[in-house]
Amino acid sequence: MTFQNYFPIWDKLHPQQQRQLLDALVFRSVQRGTTLHNGSMDCTGLLLIKTGQLRAYILSDEGREITLYRLFQRDMCLFSASCMIRSIQFEVTIQAEKDTELWVIPPEVYQALLEESAVVANYTNELMASRFSEVMWLMEQVMWKSMDKRVAAFLLEEALIEDTCQLKLTHEAIANHLGSHREVITRMLRYFQSEGIVKLSRGMVTILDTSKLECLRD
Repeated sequence: MTFQNYFPIWDKLHPQQQRQLLDALVFRSVQRGTTLHNGSMDCTGLLLIKTGQLRAYILSDEGREITLYRLFQRDMCLFSASCMIRSIQFEVTIQAEKDTELWVIPPEVYQALLEESAVVANYTNELMASRFSEVMWLMEQVMWKSMDKRVAAFLLEEALIEDTCQLKLTHEAIANHLGSHREVITRMLRYFQSEGIVKLSRGMVTILDTSKLECLRD
């Protein structure tokens, strides 16, 4: 499968615009844990995922992480080209959660297409709206949801992504996703274990009762 198969508006671009994109593309294969972009680095460009999984997160002044959203096959990362979006006031870090193959579109090339193509502009606006909706959903969770509900929702989401109830997750990793402290997550998971909802082992959380988790989440 080629870039043309993954870029959703490819067929709506003019031949010259298609050539501009193909001539500028950079294909990368990165290992799990690789940082592809952070707010203090130069503008990376737009990332289109072929295979794998990325995580976008921000850091608090105290150094605590919180996941904004995750990106999967065929997803486009716009915030990695933050130099194109002057109004963004927070620094986003993009990291590979799994071994990932992706295309990088240089920001200057995409910016030129954005300025001349209504199709590209509309697609970008839709992408931006979708990402901000995810960020607003996160804010709602942080502000109004108790930690037990947030941990339950995270475990259910992770089980869906990985297609298994045996989750290779450390307490620290869960805390980083949720913007919490490891000690808080450990206490919550131990409570879940005492209720027969999960089983804990080194580097592993096994979901034993999905229905109880769903009740907690809701």
